[in-house]
Parts: sequence; structure tokens; C-alpha cells
Amino acid sequence: MSRSHGSKRFPTHYGYGEVKVTRYLALYVSQIGWFALGVYLYWGAFWPSSCTPETFFEIYGCSMRLPENGGWREAALLTWLWATPILILLEVSRRLGKGDD
Repeated sequence: MSRSHGSKRFPTHYGYGEVKVTRYLALYVSQIGWFALGVYLYWGAFWPSSCTPETFFEIYGCSMRLPENGGWREAALLTWLWATPILILLEVSRRLGKGDD
């Protein structure tokens, strides 16, 4: 029976290899890009005149009214606003859910 190349390199890791600097770099660059996208969408979106948010909580309160203008940027901002906390909670739950395998 032949083993795969990965199992010869790390016979005791069972799928967990070394994490190289490039993976960290890619992770942080993608996070910066995600937040830069949110800033870009926020500064370019047109909020309805009846709901112009000034605080963080008002942004989420008014976000459901963003599609009233019908623009792609507003729809993308609505998606970004509600996807970001979900992604953060998923990452936190993944980190907390790791056992001492």
C-alpha cells in the first residue's frame, strides 16, 4: 500500500501541516481587502433620505432600506453588512470549537 506524499512528510500530524508565512500573509491581505471593500461600498452608497445613519447601530437599522434606491452598490453593501458579522461569528465558533485533538 502506498502512502501519499503528505503523509510521509508529516506522519504524526494527520492533515495538519506547517503553516507558512505566506498563508498568514494571504489571510491578512484578504481580511484587509474585505474591510476595504466595505469602506468603498459604504462611502459610495446612497442612503434613503428618510434614513441617514450616523452611528454604527443606525447603519444596521437603516441597512434594510438600502435597496430602495435600486443600485448595485447599495445591494452589495447590504450583503456585506450582514455577511461580515456572520463570518466573524463562524470564525470565532470554529476557534472555540477546536478540541485538544
